[in-house]
Amino acid sequence: MQARNPRRPPSHAAVLRTRALDDLILDDEASFRHVGLYADLKAILRRDGYLFRVLPASSEGRWDRALLLNLTFWASGDGGDVLVEDRLSADVVAHVAWHHLAARALPSPPSAEALFLGESIASAFDVYLVGRLLGHAPRSTFLATQVPAMAEAAGAAGLSDEGFEALLERIAGDPDRAFEELRELLYDAANALHACSSAQDGLGALASFDGHPYAALLHHYELSNWVLYARAYAPRDAGPDEAARAVDRALRAEKDALEWLARTWVTPASAK
Repeated sequence: MQARNPRRPPSHAAVLRTRALDDLILDDEASFRHVGLYADLKAILRRDGYLFRVLPASSEGRWDRALLLNLTFWASGDGGDVLVEDRLSADVVAHVAWHHLAARALPSPPSAEALFLGESIASAFDVYLVGRLLGHAPRSTFLATQVPAMAEAAGAAGLSDEGFEALLERIAGDPDRAFEELRELLYDAANALHACSSAQDGLGALASFDGHPYAALLHHYELSNWVLYARAYAPRDAGPDEAARAVDRALRAEKDALEWLARTWVTPASAK
């Protein structure tokens, strides 16, 4: 009797399409003209022929499906974010580029620490962009979506409206420093949660960061997804990731962490 295979190959209508950066319409890019790093990051993706994935026509308009795939397979290494259509927000270009650079700089397969490092850099860069765009690009669709989402997370964490305004002023006053302070928080919190084995341990880990300047934004990020993904895919019992820890130490020691990343990751990749 022939064994039955419950897994069927995907039909042509259910196959993700691939698109290079130049094949996509980039939304809100004009808002980033004054951010030099954005142009460098975009150029790296273009030069490397980085491919994005787009839902097939049979899933047209399915934001829910794209979100599920992105949260479940966010670091699978076979392409960038799954897009609903042939267009992309400019801020996502930078986010994807930082993941791309982290994958180049760190050993493969990535450890949990490497995954958290790459995601903390990419996510903290969003706050850097908020700081750079506030007052310079008030009509940016990135600000129109990002700032209310940050405000909602901060409010749920107990931060008052006045406190959130002060937080935005802190970010806009020194976007470079805001990047590194948030990056450290995200990296440390993800590693702490990854080491926990119970909800009680997790609560203690989260509470230990309550005094951090950006603690109110911690739940703005998908930390649970980061930890679960690392537990599912990162090598187990591999020991400390000295490469990831070396980058983390270097960033903490620098007066301008983004300048270090530009010098150490972005410039060599651009010059290749």
